[in-house]
Amino acid sequence: MIAFENAAYNYGGGELLSEVSLRLAPGSFHFLTGPSGAGKTTLLKLAYAELLPTAGHVTLFDREVRGLSRDDIAHTRRRIGVVHQDVQFLDHLPLAANVQLPLTVAGKGGDLRDLKDLLSWVGLGHLADALPPTLSGGERQRAALARAVIMDPDVILADEPTGNVDWEMSLRLLTLLVELNRMGKTIVVATHDLNLIRQAKAQVPARVLRISRRRIQLAGADL
Repeated sequence: MIAFENAAYNYGGGELLSEVSLRLAPGSFHFLTGPSGAGKTTLLKLAYAELLPTAGHVTLFDREVRGLSRDDIAHTRRRIGVVHQDVQFLDHLPLAANVQLPLTVAGKGGDLRDLKDLLSWVGLGHLADALPPTLSGGERQRAALARAVIMDPDVILADEPTGNVDWEMSLRLLTLLVELNRMGKTIVVATHDLNLIRQAKAQVPARVLRISRRRIQLAGADL
């Protein structure tokens, strides 16, 4: 679905990622680890064509990103749901409208029953009319996940989705991601939380990738 072939990315004059080769197969579950500043967010941005590699190749659904037009990229991104580290909402719109925004932007009406079911799935059905500033950190993260999957994407990329929530909420978010994976979605989660990775590996065959010295390494069994 998404492939890197000797991809590199230069940032601020220095190379942040180098010789990255990676394939995200349909239905796979990957964790992406590494210290702050190692390039986890950058790798995710390359995976949904927010950034283009400065060397090598990145392929999204069998198409090289450098050959994609702006419209092609917009269409391709409908197949990729992204949960950003810094969750952004339109504060003047209720939660339901924020979650439905990708459908609105794409010119699709959507079924209100499907939206209601989605909000219930993430445990936010009772907050459909709430404004984003009134939501807790955990509620915002679950809303971000709902917004990321409302277009029924093939791939979900989550950047530190549990970074600002407690352990109980982290497990709740993990449960949702595992459910999505069991539905056939490809999942990539960037995280520092090794306990979260251990919990996931007990439930799904998750592969753990570590960014070290600008390169991707397969993490050992110590996790």
